Amino acid sequence: MNSLQETSRRAAFHMACGAAVAALFSIAVCHILLALALAALLLSGEKLRMPPLKLPLGLFVFGTLLAVALSPDPAAGRPQIRKFFVFLILPVLFSLVRDSDQARRLMLVWAGVGMLSAAKSLFQFYTKLEDSRGMGINFYQHYIADRTTGFMSHWMTFGGQMLIVLLMLTAFLFFSPARRRGLWFWALCAAIIGLGLFLNFTRGIWLATAAGGLYLLWYWRKPLVLIAPAVLALAVWLGPSSVRERFESFVRPRGDLDSNLHRVVTWRTGVRMIQAHPWFGLGPEVVNKDFRKYLPPDAPNPLPSGWYGHLHNIYLQYAAERGVPTLLVLLWMLGKILWDFLAGLRKLPPGLDDRRFLLHGAVAVMLGVLITGFFEYNLGDSEILLMFLAVVSLGYTALEMPEGRETPAP
Repeated sequence: MNSLQETSRRAAFHMACGAAVAALFSIAVCHILLALALAALLLSGEKLRMPPLKLPLGLFVFGTLLAVALSPDPAAGRPQIRKFFVFLILPVLFSLVRDSDQARRLMLVWAGVGMLSAAKSLFQFYTKLEDSRGMGINFYQHYIADRTTGFMSHWMTFGGQMLIVLLMLTAFLFFSPARRRGLWFWALCAAIIGLGLFLNFTRGIWLATAAGGLYLLWYWRKPLVLIAPAVLALAVWLGPSSVRERFESFVRPRGDLDSNLHRVVTWRTGVRMIQAHPWFGLGPEVVNKDFRKYLPPDAPNPLPSGWYGHLHNIYLQYAAERGVPTLLVLLWMLGKILWDFLAGLRKLPPGLDDRRFLLHGAVAVMLGVLITGFFEYNLGDSEILLMFLAVVSLGYTALEMPEGRETPAP
């Protein structure tokens, strides 16, 4: 490799990592850096490599294109075709990140930027609390409709990002041999991110983070899994009354304020869409346009407060948009990723190992994203999708890493 090619490869690496980090604060910057990274990678002469997902991913793309072609409004599906650009992060990162040091540095930069976004969200929370006091209105009712967003424009995007960053950082603190370097700083980052996520009040993300966290605890210190629920209950009890109200809303929602009824309507409507168009769906982006055509006859009128532009469930959304076969292909791909990572973990020797941190972190993130997907169309969000795919790429990179220096298990 000549000097120009080597320079191009280094530039491609830094821009690819920059694209992954930029998803935390600007999707436009992220896209620009990703395009530049791909161009520099091709200029370097480096082979463009793809994780072993070509068949399911290719079939998912084909199913989407077929759904667009058969849609009553093919032009409406163009945003979903453009979104396939985000999938380039998979081969670009997989081609450029080759060792644990590179993967670890990327994750730690994520953690640092994520901490800054979470810190901003804490200031936003304080501001909203003071505003409600100044106006003499109920904080819970004031806050639920306009929650903290960090560097993002919507609280769901912010919460999904913090879930990914927190679970990867926790895996690093539990399983990486490099965790002792800057331990207190990274633990502080995790605490700030965790608090920002906690005060974001997004219940589906709370559940997903708890599931991913319990998975990591189980493989780090199994007895702590028994203690964790008591710690969580204590945190809720000692927290502000609004936190307790939000937890109570799981089973006792306040009218349509807590979105429970809203989601029931979107889910039931999605089922009716799938029943009417099981093979190829309505077409990408047509769910929004035709939503009211498929409302159940007994749906409340007026509808409960909430956003009706999608179905707030990735499984119903993909089936309604692109058909049940395309949803099954997506589930096959996600199941294959989980299977590959868990199989890779079983082959690792005991002890601290960056491969273990990357694979456990990737599995925890997948659990978190898939659980959140029951309550939100999270993979339809480019920022979340790109970060999720970046984690998948790092997981497959870990599977290819040679056995390195390990630290004996304590």
